Amino acid sequence: MSGFNMKVTPEIEQLTQLCVGHSRLDTELYSKYDVKRGLRDLNGKGVLAGLTQISNVQAVKVVDGKEVPCEGNLYYRGYDIKQLTGGFIQDNRFGFEEVTYLLLFGVLPDEAQLKRFKELLSEQRSLPRNFVRDVIMKAPSKDIMNALSRSVLTLYSYDKNPDDISLPNVLRQCLNLISVFPLLSVYGYQAYNHYIRGKSLYIHNPKKELSTAENILRMLRPDKKYTPLEAKILDLALILHMEHGGGNNSTFTTHVVSSSGTDTYSAVAAALGSLKGPKHGGANSMVVRMIQDLKKEVRDWEDEDEIRNYLQRLLHKEAFDRRGLIYGMGHAIYSLSDPRAEVFKQFVEKLAVEKGRTKDFALYSIVERLAPQVISEERRIYKGVSANVDFYSGFVYSMLDLPLELFTPMFAVARIVGWSAHRMEELINTDKIIRPAYKNVLETQQYIPLHER
Repeated sequence: MSGFNMKVTPEIEQLTQLCVGHSRLDTELYSKYDVKRGLRDLNGKGVLAGLTQISNVQAVKVVDGKEVPCEGNLYYRGYDIKQLTGGFIQDNRFGFEEVTYLLLFGVLPDEAQLKRFKELLSEQRSLPRNFVRDVIMKAPSKDIMNALSRSVLTLYSYDKNPDDISLPNVLRQCLNLISVFPLLSVYGYQAYNHYIRGKSLYIHNPKKELSTAENILRMLRPDKKYTPLEAKILDLALILHMEHGGGNNSTFTTHVVSSSGTDTYSAVAAALGSLKGPKHGGANSMVVRMIQDLKKEVRDWEDEDEIRNYLQRLLHKEAFDRRGLIYGMGHAIYSLSDPRAEVFKQFVEKLAVEKGRTKDFALYSIVERLAPQVISEERRIYKGVSANVDFYSGFVYSMLDLPLELFTPMFAVARIVGWSAHRMEELINTDKIIRPAYKNVLETQQYIPLHER
């Protein structure tokens, strides 16, 4: 039997234990050598590893010379995310392309610049001839993030100048990837839905005159139909997920891999591998699964005592996936609030009304209010806990009828913009490979000849 299909055997289990026995570290050594595990201190503050002008994540303010927690703020190129989103929402227009321009080039476009940039992205919104048939359909994956990574790496073969890391060429590649990520994600899902789940196959071409959000819904749905509110909220979701500083795992991965001088496709594939992880981009789908489990376990969705008891059971590893986590709660940086969640929540209720899911919205609101209380009672925490953007984005995606398999790929469709901006920033400013230190804590060994072991 092929190793790809072979089960874990007792021999593999035994070898695993051997690996564990000779790899496990004494955790006290981290304190002894002042190692910041996860590149963060006990208060969650990250180790300073670089400089950026792309975005700023703010969760503390200085009062009397000391840092104290404050309401969270997020700035794209110096602009408050609440003002940015408020601008295009007030004008009743889509903002994805405008904010993409801002993150890549550092300035807000005027009307002529924005019009031309939209045209530039729409001109790139197509895949190489027969790519869907030969690449996406040939080996469909049940995990669309893996299919997305494979597609990105395969696009290297279609690029006549893939290894050129001059800035104009990298920008060309980034703009192309930003344009085709929606196609790669949706088509990857359609292939999975047909070949693995046995459902009907739909491959709809995007329309050049439509926004990114509109095209995603058009390509995903069999009838190609969507409401203006659905498209506007998906547009908002993409913008809120677009960028979040240089220290988040996938963006830092982009910096690390880009610093080696590798090609754009390899750098982006590495970032995708990071984002796939449930501790990073996979969190929003876990929120939906958690709430689904809550609905099964809690008889009265309005009974706060029942809900509180369920949340306590989550922390005690007695419910859902038994990992001791309340998904969608807490953030590596934010403490009192996540500004993205605050912006999102303003529109979630409107969509819940349109979709007839006001009871679900009420349940989410109760969990959002009770979870920080339960966590503070059960755990020793070094900073506040609040709902993060994943808490509501999963609910929104479910109301948009996005399948769970596309939740993290939608994150990637947004975050490719941030990765592109950071890749450009790394290549522009830093001609030095990122290479932090790891201290060896094992004594040297005397070699033993094979016949004496």
